[in-house]
Amino acid sequence: MSDADFMQLALAQAREAAEAGEVPVGAVLVRQGQVIATGRNAPIDTLDPTAHAEMRALRAAAHALGNYRLDECELFVTLEPCAMCSGAMLHARLKRVVFGAPDPKTGAAGSVIDLFANRQLNHQTQVQGGVLADECSAVLQGFFRDRRDSQRQQSQAAHPLRDDALRTPESAFASLPDYPWVPNYISDLPALAGLRMHYLDEGARGGVTWLCLHGNPAWSYLYRKMIPVFLTAGHRVVAPDLIGFGKSDKPKKDGFHSFTTHRQILLEFVERLDLKNIVLVVQDWGGLLGLTLPVAAPARYKGLLVMNTTLATGDVPLSPGFLAWREMCAKNPAFDVARLFARGNPQMRAEECAAYNAPFPDKGHRAALRAFPAMVPEFEDSEGAAVSREARQFWRERWQGRAMMAVGAQDPVLGQPVMRQLQQMIKGCPEPVILPEAGHFVQEQGEAIAQSAVALFRG
Repeated sequence: MSDADFMQLALAQAREAAEAGEVPVGAVLVRQGQVIATGRNAPIDTLDPTAHAEMRALRAAAHALGNYRLDECELFVTLEPCAMCSGAMLHARLKRVVFGAPDPKTGAAGSVIDLFANRQLNHQTQVQGGVLADECSAVLQGFFRDRRDSQRQQSQAAHPLRDDALRTPESAFASLPDYPWVPNYISDLPALAGLRMHYLDEGARGGVTWLCLHGNPAWSYLYRKMIPVFLTAGHRVVAPDLIGFGKSDKPKKDGFHSFTTHRQILLEFVERLDLKNIVLVVQDWGGLLGLTLPVAAPARYKGLLVMNTTLATGDVPLSPGFLAWREMCAKNPAFDVARLFARGNPQMRAEECAAYNAPFPDKGHRAALRAFPAMVPEFEDSEGAAVSREARQFWRERWQGRAMMAVGAQDPVLGQPVMRQLQQMIKGCPEPVILPEAGHFVQEQGEAIAQSAVALFRG
């Protein structure tokens, strides 16, 4: 039999794993042209994190031969082995390992690391990859596609779509660069009235929680460069999509959107998740709304990371840059979101810019983009102005936590003049970190900011 024949047998094991609800990886172990053991993934079924297909095949072969040394044996597996399995193969002194599909995330035979190429080890095992790679990959891709479809159907059943709202198809978010996190949804907050709200919730509970609030016309994708830094520090990250943005539902009518409605949703969201030890991370509308949240529950908040935003109190004129932005939005309601990001962030790749367009496939999905510029409180009696003035007093007099400010110097709307005014409102806020090349969406250069913030707010 050829390598391809043995790999077909491994694929049969992989398909059995899929039928059992396991990630479809299969393996066969061959000695002198004869199959002496098989294995398929079973960590879920056996409650054993080591029950990978390769490990199970190695165990079965060792029992069959009465020896843990498998010197003359060859192992065929449908997916590039991980570090655990590769180590076991080397310890068993296999003669040869043949795999199908590469594994760019955990592969230890060349994709991430190559344990088999380490000449310091006392045994060398031959490795060959790519045998029936397309077929092996197709089995894996089909499994994960079916699982996503099932999760999507369950989500649709749990969160039915209101007649007066739209929901961006999941296909619009396929293959987003650098956004690997699992979606979470909530629809039973009183202020949501059945609308489905999307949020990310990653990392360890019990310590620091980074509550990352985006603005218009962004969504939680904006924080993709900062989230990994927070997670690496061992912290929790919660990043919601405001209603009308990202993966959250999008009311069809502009009139749904108001300062009070969105603030109330965020207040209920924080309460429902019972977030504590919060570092509030805000920018743009994330600040207009977010800076008012601690007024209602100051004990939940320990820190503030504030970037290119403002408090619109109605008794201070709005900046000329914002007024120009509002006028542009009114005259060009169908403006290209991707182009907006590209213009202010020349370092961004085209596919990253396109990700910001993903939530808004047509005019019907853009009600929030049309409504938000006009919602900024301009006069003392504007909706949201009174609570913003209350927030200003809170930050000046009652704030007890630490604060950090980062400013994209190239922002024509909420740049250094506006941020200097805000700095004077925040008790204990030190000199801002100025990013000379950054624009309004300062998170696009946010990795260094996140690292500095972790050092400040650790513990």
